[in-house]
Amino acid sequence: MSQNQDFDPASVAIKPAATVMLLRESDEQGVEVFMMRRTTKAAFAGGMYVFPGGAVDAEDSSYEIAAIRECFEEAGVLLARTPTGATVRFDDPTSHERFTTYRHTVHAGERSMTSVLTAENLVAQSEELLWVAHWVTPFGEVRRFDTRFFVVAMPDDQTPLHDDKETIGRLWVTPSDALHRARAGELLMLPPTVANLEFLAAHSSVDAIMAAAGTIGVPPKLLPKVKWRDDGRIEALLMPGDAGYEDLPDR
Repeated sequence: MSQNQDFDPASVAIKPAATVMLLRESDEQGVEVFMMRRTTKAAFAGGMYVFPGGAVDAEDSSYEIAAIRECFEEAGVLLARTPTGATVRFDDPTSHERFTTYRHTVHAGERSMTSVLTAENLVAQSEELLWVAHWVTPFGEVRRFDTRFFVVAMPDDQTPLHDDKETIGRLWVTPSDALHRARAGELLMLPPTVANLEFLAAHSSVDAIMAAAGTIGVPPKLLPKVKWRDDGRIEALLMPGDAGYEDLPDR
């Protein structure tokens, strides 16, 4: 990565964003998390493996609703419950077709996530999404986000799928395997993704992850800083506490 000498990094606005880590568990694999590969044509994180997420829209009433909407748009997973507390099921053709249409219209910006929930008499699982991390894209990038990362258990009777637009591949993977493959260069990831996988890998079950997430409260905001070389290439990525971190600009 290099820095365009004509680019003014101070002109880049920081957009609020939300990301959700979908978790499941099996006797064979243990804890797994759902990840998708972004298209290499993407302006941000092109070719990287990420969790479902994106910018908060004007119609999103909270970060949690934004996370639910992005998960529905990108992965086809609807984090909502019926009035009786049951999760949404897509296992019959009629409901599958109806919610597929909803997914396309929400993705196209033709209707809001809230309107879909209202039309179907569903309650968003906002309180079940637990906020575990808070990262800000470094100064100097062409796109910057102030992102909240959430964890939640994957609903039964739904199958996450990439959208073949923003994302071109998907996998369920154990956090430890994802970290191993990232360090081997097989799966490209941004530092926040790696850090969140490390948090997941420290726990042996989905229940343990959710319990640990429930004790975090408000996560600290982490702003990495890029140290650029004179030729416009990255020399180092510094984190709070690293030598020279305070000498670099925040914005």
